[in-house]
Amino acid sequence: MSSGQQARAQAAAITPSGQSSEEVRPPADRLLALFDGRRLSPGQRRIAQYLIDHLTEAAFLSITELAERVGVSQPSVTRFAASLGFSGYPALRDVLQPIALSAVAGSPDSREQIRRNELQAAVDAEIENLEHVRRLLADTNQVLDIGRELAASVPLTVLGLRISVSLAEYFAYAARRIHPDVRLVTRGGSVAYDALLQSRAAGGTWVLAFAMPRHAKETLAALRAARSTGLRVVLITDPTLGPLVDEADVTLTAGTGSRLVFDSYAAPGMLSAALLQAMADADPERTQARLEDYEQVADQHGFFL
Repeated sequence: MSSGQQARAQAAAITPSGQSSEEVRPPADRLLALFDGRRLSPGQRRIAQYLIDHLTEAAFLSITELAERVGVSQPSVTRFAASLGFSGYPALRDVLQPIALSAVAGSPDSREQIRRNELQAAVDAEIENLEHVRRLLADTNQVLDIGRELAASVPLTVLGLRISVSLAEYFAYAARRIHPDVRLVTRGGSVAYDALLQSRAAGGTWVLAFAMPRHAKETLAALRAARSTGLRVVLITDPTLGPLVDEADVTLTAGTGSRLVFDSYAAPGMLSAALLQAMADADPERTQARLEDYEQVADQHGFFL
């Protein structure tokens, strides 16, 4: 039995009151449960969003009609159904139709209620991701050790490609306040290789790399290039892991919020802040001096309101 089938079987279990748990749950929750914990591509998220917004109509569309409404191919709809654990779109539709009928038959869940529940569910998922980071940070020695290594690497290279650029830019921006030489790499290919080679030649020992899904092949190539130059790698990535982990000396995992059309990164951001704190604690005198210098320059030039 597939994981999707197991979930549906559990949802159909009879409660002590004589009603199935599916009958008790609001239609919005039953629909969102189908997507819970699934790693969906951007196209698949568009399909899921259409089902959320147009449940009572979409549940009765043919695969051709649904594909046309969403603007994707029919095979994309089939793959979407398979990603949820169904044998195909007809099997998914068989589950969607009773949910849609219960909504029409007097459920208090309007489209706005469904969307509000969806957003709340996304926040709940991020809270779970942050709880994972909290457990990870229970052993402060690991983070402090990594912070000392990163602080001692001069220069320190921070790498993030494609969707991970924003996390790398945030870390590099903050790290430059407390570290004398931070080099940011946000482009792959030969550009990344040249930057890594130069960092190693200048005395650098570590790379901090961010790799959020969907994982890019050029990120894997960049990590391999870093290792080939003699640099060691700290990798911040999501818990799905994969071949990237094989190229890292240290891996720290933080889940991404995947309930909305685009991922959210509360947990990786928190983990980044913790590493920055560990770097600051590794050399408090240098940290204090650099922060004071920055504040003086900022005040002189009126950088802030």
